[in-house]
Amino acid sequence: MKKGHGMITVISLGGSIVAPGAVDEAFLKGFVSLIREFLNADAEQRFILVVGGGGPARVYQKAYREISASTGTNALDTEADWIGVMATRLNAQLVRALMGTWCSQEVITDPTQAVDMTGRVLVAAGWKPGFSSDNDAVLLAERFRADTVINLSNIEQVYTDDPKKNPQATPIDAISWPDFRALVGDAWIPGKNVPFDPVASRRAAELGLKVICTAGRNLENLKKILRGEQFLGTTIG
Repeated sequence: MKKGHGMITVISLGGSIVAPGAVDEAFLKGFVSLIREFLNADAEQRFILVVGGGGPARVYQKAYREISASTGTNALDTEADWIGVMATRLNAQLVRALMGTWCSQEVITDPTQAVDMTGRVLVAAGWKPGFSSDNDAVLLAERFRADTVINLSNIEQVYTDDPKKNPQATPIDAISWPDFRALVGDAWIPGKNVPFDPVASRRAAELGLKVICTAGRNLENLKKILRGEQFLGTTIG
């Protein structure tokens, strides 16, 4: 990680692991303890945590689409996206509260307006329609000159294809941006499950950012990534 603002690590914390349905209290307890452990061990270490929408986003988006269909009105992608954005803000507020005095700022909801970090942890949520929390993570990495985004989700590695649909799909340890973008396409669809959002991928490729995709619940593995040790995941870049 570059030293532009001290050592800053950007973590895109997938909503699917914060709140797959209900809030995963056991995971959050372990995650917060791990972050505090690294903050206590190194006075230079800082974290930017960008939190996704997860279960609440999908539940509310589904309700919006189904009720709209049953009442004869068209569900709009923009409205579905706003519902998802609000779910990220709820989850982010929870994460910020759990970080206590380490996080002295309000939740960032517009990554382009993030001026500086007053504490050692900055928590961000979704911004606006057309942009996922992955994209916010990339914009914040750019703003604070971090060279890596750790993307924690419910998948262990990126695969050559969807393993649920294709039994021949194989895990990938490392992949270039052009090859990764060929896998995920260019369009952002609210609630779409991809390892890393296509719009964010385009910007990350332009910046020369490295993105590590890995299973968020494996906290021992996250420790290895933060220590620069060998880990299980996919490195894009």
